[in-house]
Amino acid sequence: MKTIDTLALIDDDETYQFIAKHTIMNLNIVDRLKIFSNGKEAIDYLRSKLHDPSQLPDVILLDLNMPVMDGWDFLERYLMLEPRIGKKIHIYIVTSSVDPVDVERANRINAVTDYFVKPLTRDKLVSILESIV
Repeated sequence: MKTIDTLALIDDDETYQFIAKHTIMNLNIVDRLKIFSNGKEAIDYLRSKLHDPSQLPDVILLDLNMPVMDGWDFLERYLMLEPRIGKKIHIYIVTSSVDPVDVERANRINAVTDYFVKPLTRDKLVSILESIV
């Protein structure tokens, strides 16, 4: 079975990180999982790996509400980097926000593949990942 090389989880909730990590790794469809607690950690990582696209994630699961740099700020900086990224990265917003304003804002950003409200079920995660591989 084909796998996703690298998935990045950007979320500050340690409990969610733990559950998501175990769920993702038990699916055996992702080779490497990178976990970041805020958008700044993730954007710094992306910047540091621009010279080697194989180190960049294929999929990003992005929370919106985080300290230091939230998901919207991450997306703003990502869009500035995107022309220098040598591969397609699928970004899924996975958040607790059900605000229609957030959904509409996300829909206007071409880099965002889809928007999901937490919790992201195992079946939905499988569906997302299998659609990419």
